[in-house]
Amino acid sequence: MATAKTTTDESDVGILCYISQLPGFRGILKQRYSDFIVNEVDNDGNVVHLTSLEVPAQLAEAAEEGENKVSNQIGKSYASEIEAFRSLAGDSDGERFEAFLTQFTAGSEESNNISPILLSPDSDKAHRTAMHNFFKEKFKFLVTDTVDGPDASSKCIRVRLNPGGHNNGGRNSKKRKDRSGKPFDSRGSYHWPEHLGKFLRFHLYKENKDTQEAIGLIGKMLGIQPRSFGFAGTKDKRSVSTQRVTVFRQHASRLAALNDRLIGIKVGNFCHVKEGLVLGQLLGNRFTVTLRGVIADSETTIKGSADSLGRHGFINYFGLQRFGSGSVPTHLIGAALLRGEWKSAASMILDPREGERDVVRKAREYYRESNDIEGTLRQLPRHLIAERAILQCLKKCPGNYLLALKAIPRTLRMMYVHSYQSYLWNHAASVRVQKYGIDRVVVGDLVYCKGDDTARETSGFNSECEDHSCDDMYDCSNLDETSGTYVPEWKNTPVKAVTAEDISSGNYTIDDVILPVPGSRVSYPTNDIAKVYHDLSKKDAINLAESVHSVKYFTQCFPSNTL
Repeated sequence: MATAKTTTDESDVGILCYISQLPGFRGILKQRYSDFIVNEVDNDGNVVHLTSLEVPAQLAEAAEEGENKVSNQIGKSYASEIEAFRSLAGDSDGERFEAFLTQFTAGSEESNNISPILLSPDSDKAHRTAMHNFFKEKFKFLVTDTVDGPDASSKCIRVRLNPGGHNNGGRNSKKRKDRSGKPFDSRGSYHWPEHLGKFLRFHLYKENKDTQEAIGLIGKMLGIQPRSFGFAGTKDKRSVSTQRVTVFRQHASRLAALNDRLIGIKVGNFCHVKEGLVLGQLLGNRFTVTLRGVIADSETTIKGSADSLGRHGFINYFGLQRFGSGSVPTHLIGAALLRGEWKSAASMILDPREGERDVVRKAREYYRESNDIEGTLRQLPRHLIAERAILQCLKKCPGNYLLALKAIPRTLRMMYVHSYQSYLWNHAASVRVQKYGIDRVVVGDLVYCKGDDTARETSGFNSECEDHSCDDMYDCSNLDETSGTYVPEWKNTPVKAVTAEDISSGNYTIDDVILPVPGSRVSYPTNDIAKVYHDLSKKDAINLAESVHSVKYFTQCFPSNTL
């Protein structure tokens, strides 16, 4: 089956055999983006649709309650708090802050136009943390973040009106221009009602845009960073897709107000939840696919193939979209990351590639020939999130390719490693089917434990990496000590290798067989399929059991996939 705009063949990524022995047929997939409709399926089996753009009444009331609390706080007497701040920060910053505070008056229409203030340079991180906590406790209508100081070793705390707070968020609000080259705070509103979950969950509908691009645009319009958002999986760009997204401490009214301004994107079905979404928290996706330009030997072949699909299913390969649509497959970038080849990985992301639009190709070629970062950033389209993140960091930290790669949003950054894991998985699945077929379990296959088997499991399989880092995205401009995201703890899922006794009892079928996505903390089959993973990775100079470097952001382990 032909796919649009790709130079990678299925055999290049380990898709080597199929269940049906029919000759098959050819067709054009995604000739139009509307030919590929994707609806996420949550862990409860619910298919995600966008059915409402309205803000539920109870959420609107909660937001208004929070706004009123902030309005009541602005303009009151803070004499005792100012004295406490003076003791913490010193007389100079105390006077500067007191002058700043007197500019706010209750109900003032100009409070949004007051410029932020920078406190004195402070190289003591512990002291800066104490300052941040002071503001969080005493001045909930203000927000602080850390920016670069006058010299390389110092930092300054910036104080400003909370962007999610008083008299803010309407479409007529004045744009904030005094950003000093740094993104505004991403951690949401501090004046948060206790009865509301800290995460706003919404359904994101998008047309011909990838998930990162859509979230980046929404975040920019809200004045928050992409790391404030969580989602269970990225969806194809060339599609019409609907998925769940969470954002930390934002009111539904702020997002709903964007619908009139967004093009090809809509948000709705708002509710508050206690935990944000993380990658993998979904049952799957429902696809509605239209094939065009179908070429087949006969109509019988098409009907036979469709019938076989319905009766026997298919091998659950990671498809070509997992490996990117460019001439540099993403699994090669993932392999470079696992080897610790930071400059090589960055170059593969930045280098010119076949099949891209002229504006993108020219920008890539310009950078390769001139090494002019500022000039390249002016030419590079904003939807190229990874490329822009790398260049912006290299501009501030020349030659530090590791830091530049960390500047890529985590969910996008990890897709490169996921791609290499998927490459290995596809090869293992192909060999498993070629060698043992699709109708029987064999000794050494891995399965999830059933019933009493849990008590005699041979090994544990960790469905998520144990390293739950709190840093979602790294930016060399300093995402400081107040940053963090909550990642829920995942429990170990017991698996076992099938024995001859299991086969005799008929306790397991081919539908129970799983193959692990490779990592350092996973169990592998105890038959010869394990050798496929290790032999193939060895050819790429990668040791699945032990990383050649200690950078955990590129060495995580991930859940299994079924056949």
